[in-house]
Amino acid sequence: MSTTTQNLSEQELIRRDKLKQLQELGIDPYPAAEYPVNAVSTDIKARFSEETKEQFRDICLAGRVMAVRDMGKACFVKIQDGSGQIQAYIRRDDICPGEDKNLYDVVFKKLTDIGDIVGLKGYGFVTKTGETSIHVREFVMLSKALRPLPIVKEKDGETFDAVTDIEFKYRQRYADMIINPQVKEVFVKRTKLMQTIRNYYNEMGFRKWKRRSCSRSPAARQHVRSLPITTRWICHCTCALPTSCT
Repeated sequence: MSTTTQNLSEQELIRRDKLKQLQELGIDPYPAAEYPVNAVSTDIKARFSEETKEQFRDICLAGRVMAVRDMGKACFVKIQDGSGQIQAYIRRDDICPGEDKNLYDVVFKKLTDIGDIVGLKGYGFVTKTGETSIHVREFVMLSKALRPLPIVKEKDGETFDAVTDIEFKYRQRYADMIINPQVKEVFVKRTKLMQTIRNYYNEMGFRKWKRRSCSRSPAARQHVRSLPITTRWICHCTCALPTSCT
């Protein structure tokens, strides 16, 4: 066993084995094929109704699997794309209309994990509980997640068991933004704020100011944290905000 393999967790080894099985079935998630997305989750949930359902007869959406509720020959799956989350209903006979049921029984049920990115085609509908969902007609494995995500429970818009470990948040920022949507919102708003300030100074004629990066030494990081964040400093230094220097 190689040194690299010895450092992997049990879950990471299992996922690599699943990746190998997918490749043996002719599915290669790296790189994923281009997928023609024509809808996003928030838009579907905001605009879908009895009057507009004809506009959502041919939905094509891609996202990350965040939760699965298995009911045997059918499943409800939470899919998260760049805008939010939406529920998808996947039935075996719908995605496997012929004799071969491997796409559902093997690829989806056995080789798909939380964190994997999948492509779905189907139509919008509302469940008996009143949740806007996608009835899936086509399922495609796009990318395999080789590292497991922390499981975070959510109900009625409230998040439970969210990651609060500061070391994890800073060292695995990618995972923190995936499982905590509010963290992603902070990054999006901060980016818009920085861009707006830069655009303002450009329009005012301060084009001669050049972007500079602070030294990443401990002394420089402490210096940046202690400085009051002003528009002048932000225009001089692209890493003026504390989280950028960790």
